[in-house]
Amino acid sequence: MENNKRPPAYMTSSTEILQRLKTTKRGLSTQESQNRLKKYGSNSLTSTPPKTIWQMLKDQIFDPMILILLGASIFSAFLNEWIEAIVIALIIIFNAIIGIIQEKKAQSSLAALKQMSAPTALVMRNGQEQKIPAQDLVIGDIVLLTNGDIVPADLRLIETANLQVQEASLTGESLPIKKDAQAILTKNCPLGDRTNMVYTSSIVTYGRGIGVVTASGMNTEMGAIAGMLDSESDIETPLKRKLASVGKTLTIIGLIICAFIFLLGALYGKPLGPQFLVAISLAISIIPEGLPATATIVMALGVKRMAKKNALLKKLPAVETLGNTTVICSDKTGTLTLNKMTVVEAALIGDISQTKTVKAKKLSNKYHELMLAGILCNDASLDKNNKVIGDPTEGALITLAQKHNLIQKRVKENYPRLFEQPFDSERKRMTTLHPQNDGYVAYTKGAIDEILPRCKYVLTEYGIRPINNFQKEQILKTAHKMSTNALRVLGFAKRNFTNIPAENSNIETNLVFMGLVGMIDPPRVEVASAIQKCHTAKIATIMITGDHQTTAVAIARELGIFQDGDHVITGSQLNKMSDPELDNMVKATTVFARVSPADKLRIIKSLQRNGEIVAMTGDGVNDSPALKAADIGVAMGVTGTDVAKEVADMVLLDDSFTTIVDAVQEGRRVYRNIQKVIQFLLVGNIAEITTLIIATIFNWDAPLLAIHILWVNLATATLPTLALGVDPASKNIMKHAPVKIGTLFEKGLVIRVITQGLFVAMMTLIAYGIGAQTSNIAGQTMAFCVLAFSQMLRAFNQHSTTELIWQRSTKMNYWILVSFIISAIFISTILLLPSMQTTFHLTDLSSNQWIVAIGLALMSIIQVEFSKLIKNASRSFNADVA
Repeated sequence: MENNKRPPAYMTSSTEILQRLKTTKRGLSTQESQNRLKKYGSNSLTSTPPKTIWQMLKDQIFDPMILILLGASIFSAFLNEWIEAIVIALIIIFNAIIGIIQEKKAQSSLAALKQMSAPTALVMRNGQEQKIPAQDLVIGDIVLLTNGDIVPADLRLIETANLQVQEASLTGESLPIKKDAQAILTKNCPLGDRTNMVYTSSIVTYGRGIGVVTASGMNTEMGAIAGMLDSESDIETPLKRKLASVGKTLTIIGLIICAFIFLLGALYGKPLGPQFLVAISLAISIIPEGLPATATIVMALGVKRMAKKNALLKKLPAVETLGNTTVICSDKTGTLTLNKMTVVEAALIGDISQTKTVKAKKLSNKYHELMLAGILCNDASLDKNNKVIGDPTEGALITLAQKHNLIQKRVKENYPRLFEQPFDSERKRMTTLHPQNDGYVAYTKGAIDEILPRCKYVLTEYGIRPINNFQKEQILKTAHKMSTNALRVLGFAKRNFTNIPAENSNIETNLVFMGLVGMIDPPRVEVASAIQKCHTAKIATIMITGDHQTTAVAIARELGIFQDGDHVITGSQLNKMSDPELDNMVKATTVFARVSPADKLRIIKSLQRNGEIVAMTGDGVNDSPALKAADIGVAMGVTGTDVAKEVADMVLLDDSFTTIVDAVQEGRRVYRNIQKVIQFLLVGNIAEITTLIIATIFNWDAPLLAIHILWVNLATATLPTLALGVDPASKNIMKHAPVKIGTLFEKGLVIRVITQGLFVAMMTLIAYGIGAQTSNIAGQTMAFCVLAFSQMLRAFNQHSTTELIWQRSTKMNYWILVSFIISAIFISTILLLPSMQTTFHLTDLSSNQWIVAIGLALMSIIQVEFSKLIKNASRSFNADVA
């Protein structure tokens, strides 16, 4: 293998690299190849052993919220509440199974990466051509490449003949790269500019070449990506972090309160057995055992809705993460653009003299011969699905002609190719000869600086005329203007003959200049509006691409990503920056150009260090490490590689950037609904805790028994929380800044939870005090009624923190009504049936007691709506004063 202290292969001549690797153009001997295979290992991608089922199960079980559920199940069983204990246990099992299935799917990403490797390779062994399994390639092997081959290892080219290689899956650049074995490059040359190298998984699109293996297996550029994928640990989502924090906090608070209540009761001389049960009931009341399961269900429903909008979520928490996204980093090729070279402008001399070009869709009949030249002087073709076979640039010319009723097959039948002078990297032009009318015509296409000096004439609307210097200057100015707009410019010329010229004659002289065409991989039509919506939602968009700076900035400017004053950073500039420098620059940078896969990963981590929640979109293998490292990875479902789709958290089934905006909105809806669920559950829990604490402090009999608390939590909380989970989104949900990490419990939410919880506790204690004048069991029954009914009623005013119940800017959520009716049936069953009254230690109430209990429960709604009125009035007053 190469000594790392020596210059890289791209800085070394082909002769020197052969000497360094101790090989020749005749290849290695069989014995030597076997020795090197033992020394260097197989040319395949390896990884750390995947987690076993038991390891995955352990990770699932020791999740903080799962431990809380497990504790709640044990407590319920201890209190002989077997139904709740079994239900909670089933939730634990269900969550574990889902988690294991998702992790097993993620492990297939490296397997998909391996499948991109070439299965066989044509090599020189013992001076003879041999086809061998690609995994048997070793350092120093001589590999032969032809059109259509997948490059089987990293190679330093030693011979090339018009070789062009598609490296989009590795570098992100859509155009094939012209390779030159004779080139010797400078230090730190970017990956996409290494014209004397080819890399694993790249595809030969034109010509042929011979290269020597300089790296194999995990030492290749593709292996480096595999290593980053394998080493990058799974990222916890913001919601998971927040819920875990909530679980830990509530567990600590629960233990402290339980100990306090138990000790206080002991000081009062109460029997330790019953006092221990009261402490356990408090522990159960403080743990929102329905929260993890409800959050999971709410996210699952969000995932289902998003699937209908072509956004496939592979991991449930991803929907919430996307809702909190502050930055979307997007690859250019195939994500923001069509990944299809397209002619967008053309110009004849008449246009050029007016310093203008004509949009491709507006070309008239006078451009007929220009398009005819483009379709004849062309080696590409279209398959039955109109996909380009061959060079994308030539494919764009065929597509343009076809849109103007010039069908390649018919044209070639009418104008057969008699001979050609093929394109090569030195000449930068191509010429073909065809019969035309009573003579022959040669069409030439290529770089304008190679075509124009060979033109003696120009084709005008009045016929062929001698070309003058002013016209040449105008042609060069027009071509330069097109280039500055990131267009790839081709010039066309022709020459007429009476007789067939000899094949070896120089027919590329005295040409007639015909015109120019400019092409680009165009942006998707819908992307600009989607990016504007992201900006409205206070979400920054950044382009990260392997393409050239000029092209990247032109596309970014057109889409609204790049604005005047924004920074652009190239891969070479990035390599010179320290992490602190990058952390400072990334805040004002909207385009990263000519970057490598490792650069993308570094950019993502820099944004995360700045406190951003990062979504990364992409479709190529080169995007996969960044997709995995981002808070949420978004892969293209149509054009995306299997690797990208396996690594990503979300797959866009229609490859539309607009779908991301829909996903963001759905994510925000899910996040807000989870906040509603948290508020709903914690208000009930605080009411239960406060009620029992106050009763214990004042040495009262328990206003609520453990079985009462369990039934309220089960019968009046489960269904309303699910109903709140499908609440419609607010009409202004995309006009607010994303919620930052750590703000699940926003200030307003905390205040509402505490005030509402204390108010419900006060109403519950009042009910107990009134009922206890008759008997203790009557007081407990009234307290139970107030706690249960207020829980059921509060679901109606959880829709919004500002809108009153009778004021709705969105459609009514009828599931709230359904949940209320079912919960009312559950509660009525144990309140009215004598056998259930006995089981739950309840009794019949008088009509006056019923009126008091219902009235106190209704007060919970009045309190919430009154606070909304005060808040809205204060907001209006402040707005008027301002």
